[in-house]
Amino acid sequence: MAISKHARSVTPAEDYGFFGPDSVAWKVWGYPTSLTIGFSRAVVVEELDPHLVASVDHTQDIYRRPKTRYDRTVHYFALVTFGASRPTARAADVLVKVHSKAIGTEPYAGDRYDANDPDSQLWILVTAWHSVLKAYEMYGPGRLSAAEEAQYWAECARAAELQTCSPDDVPRSRAELHAYYERMRPVMSGSPIARRAMAHLMDISQLADEVPAVLRPARWLVGWFFRAGVIATLPHWMREMADMPQSRAVDLLVRPVLRATFAALSPSKRLQLRILGLLSPSTVPVVAPVLLGVPPTSPEVLTPAQARGRYGYDRPAEAHLEWRARQRERVFGRGERPSDEGLVESEPVLGRLA
Repeated sequence: MAISKHARSVTPAEDYGFFGPDSVAWKVWGYPTSLTIGFSRAVVVEELDPHLVASVDHTQDIYRRPKTRYDRTVHYFALVTFGASRPTARAADVLVKVHSKAIGTEPYAGDRYDANDPDSQLWILVTAWHSVLKAYEMYGPGRLSAAEEAQYWAECARAAELQTCSPDDVPRSRAELHAYYERMRPVMSGSPIARRAMAHLMDISQLADEVPAVLRPARWLVGWFFRAGVIATLPHWMREMADMPQSRAVDLLVRPVLRATFAALSPSKRLQLRILGLLSPSTVPVVAPVLLGVPPTSPEVLTPAQARGRYGYDRPAEAHLEWRARQRERVFGRGERPSDEGLVESEPVLGRLA
């Protein structure tokens, strides 16, 4: 197959990473619903975890630097799905050090939280992969076949090997996914800080603030449909918990509009990359080879275990244990701020902090 002029300007990846072109992950995450509506839904739903949102509220990063925070988060998930094995394994390792800073005491129940906790990491993983799939179903081509869905969740379990949670705890079917949410439901909290964070994260105007005045009405309209589209994917009990009421009429309105929008956008890979460049510029070099069909220098697909062995990284659950202990001693033992060393180390891997 001939490679286009634009594709020839893209740097090929070193390998296919952990999934590759035969994966269902590439099929679902490669559709334009994924890193837009799907990913926004993921970061919104995540905030219902009281430990996670306590960390988010403590740093205030989503309010102080929303664009770079969103950019780095999208970049990481895109690396896991589309990136070559070497930079992805490196990102997974440095993220453990980044998360070692996100420790403290939850303000309502008084529990200690730790972003590296396996339960919190499982919540982040499952809500991300489910949200991307949900957006694909509602605003994209529709439901996967039973075999594809089983493969998708098996691939999600593979992605779990890059976090501190266990692949064994990942749901492997729609029924297991629903059972997981039912187990988590009593733990979730629509606290004031959660509701504030969720509302803030659905405001995409903060990610595209350099729009000329003449285009601002269009930005408002896009933002309205974006927010309504995210809410329409949420079950009603979750909307009530988050104080996000939305009428059935709006739910019914946004679905055909967004389906048509994404269907029109899907054939144009260049336009998708331009939109991604507005939302997450550091992610473009990761996704561009996949969208533009640029083959890697090696057609390998590795497992996370193979990558760790090749590049010399520990399993995330066992990584940087001494460093994490020192962080806990600083925070819980001496009442000091945790070190920012992990954040600084992550800049060349996940993108700038400011």
